[in-house]
Amino acid sequence: MLSEIKEIAESLAPRLIEIRRHIHANPELSGQEYQTAAYVAGVLSSCGLSVQEAIGKTGVKGELVGQGIDRRVLAIRTDMDALPIQEKTDLEFASRKPGVMHACGHDVHATVGLGTAMVLSRLSEPLPGTTRFIFQPAEEIAQGASWMIRDGVMRDVNAVLGVHVFPSIPARSVGIRYGALTAAADDLEIFIQGESGHGARPHEAIDAIWIASQVITTLQQAISRTQNPLRPIVLTIGQISGGRAPNVIADQVRMAGTVRSLHPETHAYLPEWIESIVTSVCSTYNAKCQVNYRRGVPSVQNDPALTRVVEEASMEAWGSDRVLILTEPSLGAEDFSIYLEQVPGTMFRLGVGSPNLLNPPLHHPEFLVDESAIVTGVVTMAYAAWKYWNQRAGNEN
Repeated sequence: MLSEIKEIAESLAPRLIEIRRHIHANPELSGQEYQTAAYVAGVLSSCGLSVQEAIGKTGVKGELVGQGIDRRVLAIRTDMDALPIQEKTDLEFASRKPGVMHACGHDVHATVGLGTAMVLSRLSEPLPGTTRFIFQPAEEIAQGASWMIRDGVMRDVNAVLGVHVFPSIPARSVGIRYGALTAAADDLEIFIQGESGHGARPHEAIDAIWIASQVITTLQQAISRTQNPLRPIVLTIGQISGGRAPNVIADQVRMAGTVRSLHPETHAYLPEWIESIVTSVCSTYNAKCQVNYRRGVPSVQNDPALTRVVEEASMEAWGSDRVLILTEPSLGAEDFSIYLEQVPGTMFRLGVGSPNLLNPPLHHPEFLVDESAIVTGVVTMAYAAWKYWNQRAGNEN
């Protein structure tokens, strides 16, 4: 079956590149993926899949119904949205929309999802169970997965597979990670209320800016001195505002930032821990504070059994020289983790870097993809799906 999957994928390569370039040239921001969704739905329909549009607002669901007795459902999730970035490449198919760009590879993800549907729908031996293709909007704002789940896209699903491009891995290679793949990402907002006063008489006021600096310093020191360094926390204050004039002591400061962590246990207690530190610092200097901690997305925790399926599929398809077992997670975030709160799943890394070149990182205006990676991604995903079904053929709920 591997040889058949490879043969079909290779025959589809020109069409897959055409699909990717069309999506890349016509990027749409999170929640605005109307044209992309219509295009995806059209490709899925041409493969004979049943298609549902406008699920999860601008998402698409395609279903390849199984022909066997296995009543389970395997989901394959890819995302479709672009970023508010002005593209600075010289590609012939560069973004036609000023200020919008596929700088995170979601054009490749969607193409891999479509290519996998195309391959699996053409196999000489039908799959024994149903494969559901989820084309998700709004991953970049960490909302799309929740939208899709609220609209029932995970109903009856037993497992989910995902993929994300990685420019530091060379094209035609695959990265496999057991355990934590990405970090939990939360939003933090802190208000500090002091008392205004003359800049020459600080003892008569409560300086909110100085106290804010103490809060930032204490948080960073507390992470390094009180938290397990083997369970990392990254806290970044990216915005700070306050003050009325250069010679007036500020009575109010607002800070906003992001908090990243890998371990669920750490993620669970972060809000209370951060609030206790901020409150302690502010009370020491007679200031008041308000801490708003908003949960974002949890860490992607790859299921061991499903990760093994993808690793075996990758090894058989490409050999050990092209399969990297990743020893470190990323502190980036992915709302694929929301699906993993529903069912077991795993996400693999798809190398898109060009050898011997300086590959710009994700979210960069010069981000490029070696398009030879597309067939690699399609074969890996399709063969992993085939192995999933055929290792479980004959099982019933």
